[in-house]
Amino acid sequence: MSKDAYTLASEAAAALHAATGLDTFDVALVMGSGWVPAADAIGETVSEVPFTDLPGFRAPAVAGHGGKIRVVRTAAGRHALVFLGRTHLYEGLGVDAVVHGVRTAAAAGVRTLVLTNAAGGLRPETQNVGDPVLISDHINLTGANPITGTTFIDLTEVYSSRLRALVREVDPTLADGVYVAFRGPTYETPAEIRMLRTLGGDMVGMSTVLEAIAAREANLEVLGVSLVTNPGAGLAGEPLNHEEVLEVGRATAARMGVLLAKVVDKL
Repeated sequence: MSKDAYTLASEAAAALHAATGLDTFDVALVMGSGWVPAADAIGETVSEVPFTDLPGFRAPAVAGHGGKIRVVRTAAGRHALVFLGRTHLYEGLGVDAVVHGVRTAAAAGVRTLVLTNAAGGLRPETQNVGDPVLISDHINLTGANPITGTTFIDLTEVYSSRLRALVREVDPTLADGVYVAFRGPTYETPAEIRMLRTLGGDMVGMSTVLEAIAAREANLEVLGVSLVTNPGAGLAGEPLNHEEVLEVGRATAARMGVLLAKVVDKL
């Protein structure tokens, strides 16, 4: 990671503190495709800042991403930064742009990060569309990494087992799964889905892993949650489309919001 990326994140954090009037934040959440409506249930909105008002951010290019950072006060009085949208690698803006939100949150004082996403399910025999799955590990097939040079980061536990245990206190029914990330924007082929099942993947998508790596570099504790919005290609005999992803998100927004609200107050 270049010094410019660190500097830009620090500048964005300073602008965020100035815009919100808050000196610190307790947790940050990145809302994936279809998750934006769930943000309403997390707590009381204190303020909202458009991405484009902060250094280094761009408006989201993907439908279902809101393009703002919302500051929410939870029932327990915690202040959460809620990123309504993210930048994806397939947008062609580079890795630094993808992880800029995470770096900004870290520079703003956040120590806990919740990453959410919409994902294709690789195990339809045990997963239902609309199920949230806790990410226990990932396989990075994006061909990218937010860290360059000789900075060696241990990724033995990218996603915190402690945080997953806290979530299970809220909902003991949630399963663990391995998230596989491709660059996108094409969905996977049926042959790729068969490969990923063989490799041990449980969900597949186009986000999250680069953000999680950047978070671990910044020593943030990470919780990852995937919402299974469709079976992987070839597993259900139906073509895939982004509107289906958003529709499942809308249909499950209330459940996801209640889950996140309870989890955030336990962090």
